[in-house]
Amino acid sequence: MDADDARTRAPWWMREAIGLASALAVALTTVAIVASSPRSELLFRDSDSLVTTLLVHSLRAGHPQDWAMSSVLFLPETAALAMLSVLGLGVAGTLAVAAVVNLVALYGALRVAAGSAARSSAPIAGSLLALAVFAAFAATELSADRDALEPASLLLTTTYYSATVLGVVVAVGLARRALDRPRSPALLWTLAGVAAASVLTNPMFAAWATVPLGLVLGVVWALRRRRDAAWILAALGAGTLIGFLARMPLAGLIANSGAGYADPSRWLESLGYYAGLLADRWSTPLGPVAVVLGVALWGWCIGATVLLARRGEGGALVVAACGWVMPLIVVVGAVALGTQAARYLQPIAFAPLLGLVVLPGLLRGDARVRIRPAVAAVVAVAALVVAAAAGLPRIAAATTAADPDLDCVVSWTEASGRTGAGQFWTVRLPKAHLADPRRLVQVDHELRGYAWLVNRDDFTVGEVSFLVLDDETVPFALPGGAALASAELVTCGRYTIADFGERLLPLGPQRS
Repeated sequence: MDADDARTRAPWWMREAIGLASALAVALTTVAIVASSPRSELLFRDSDSLVTTLLVHSLRAGHPQDWAMSSVLFLPETAALAMLSVLGLGVAGTLAVAAVVNLVALYGALRVAAGSAARSSAPIAGSLLALAVFAAFAATELSADRDALEPASLLLTTTYYSATVLGVVVAVGLARRALDRPRSPALLWTLAGVAAASVLTNPMFAAWATVPLGLVLGVVWALRRRRDAAWILAALGAGTLIGFLARMPLAGLIANSGAGYADPSRWLESLGYYAGLLADRWSTPLGPVAVVLGVALWGWCIGATVLLARRGEGGALVVAACGWVMPLIVVVGAVALGTQAARYLQPIAFAPLLGLVVLPGLLRGDARVRIRPAVAAVVAVAALVVAAAAGLPRIAAATTAADPDLDCVVSWTEASGRTGAGQFWTVRLPKAHLADPRRLVQVDHELRGYAWLVNRDDFTVGEVSFLVLDDETVPFALPGGAALASAELVTCGRYTIADFGERLLPLGPQRS
């Protein structure tokens, strides 16, 4: 839909509103599909996915804050979730709204990468096309497994680097605009700010954006003699450095720097691991479609880079080049470092979309579809109405689905007036649904405080009187000769509460 071709007949705000309404329709449809699939487990109930929810609840309750985080601090994600939580939609409802917001924000980031309407062709159309393809990727990802090679749907969560994904795309867009409009200090300062904020919250930005985008800018500088490319590269590098320096005062929050996840000596094992994930993805019903489309988009980015280089369009060239350079560097780097985590490979899902952002500018004028603004507005509004009518009931059903087992644990814990404990994969969902999350303490199998993605202030309680168990629970080795056999067992479906009554179990020293 090329609303931009009618720019002389429609004000800019109308064109942007049409694009935003269309993006919202795509977002609602995508979230409805994913939330109605087994992937909803990752969106609403996964222990990792609940860290921002727990953080928001702890802040709102006014608890002392002493968090043990990973190398990722989730600062923008937590701030966004805190604002959305005022809607009063509950844990799952708030996370669903956050998923919609993340997809609309991706459209905004792509819109930045598409360039200004005055200097690029059909930027709104290109951004919507890229978002629609990304949504198609997410809609094919239906596994409940957090480790599956299904990276697009991770953007719908608040804990799998959504802010970093957005920051990377925005950084590429700012680099493009700075090349399209040389001698613009404001763009350079903004790029440095985005890089600094992104690295502050997640150092992965340096691997996903600073290295590949810096490489592309360096090549443009060397081959095209574009001095402005050097200034953009300097701003990107300076912002990245500032971000790392800003992390130093927050070192007390970081329980694991992430360095232990890398082991270059295991690169062959890493290669086999990712190859296995790819084979598993291929074996899913829609996996081959997603894989083939992803490879085709990656190849198109290479072709678009060549075409734009011949035309001498530096800004669009950087966008297209990042579309294939980013996935290449990230995948090779992940294997070379011996990592084993599908979430590190998210650029394979979003970076090739950059080739679609520049596509309208490569089409000849007579090959473009022109639609009058009034028609485009009617289509966008109609799409939004249909998406809301069809999607909102499905999202509501997914977020309000009955979970009597969870309700049983939450009700029993609150009625007891006491404090209990459970292991990471067991206790975090009930903990997130409690009015006071401190009523359930996160421990390991030896009842030591497990300081990982949790407020360490929880452990000041010192002792607990019941345990929550499920199939994920590792058999407990309790201190002081205590045994589950001496506890009263309360059955809550998939959960079991081992109530020790008046006997208190002391918490051991913290570990992470």
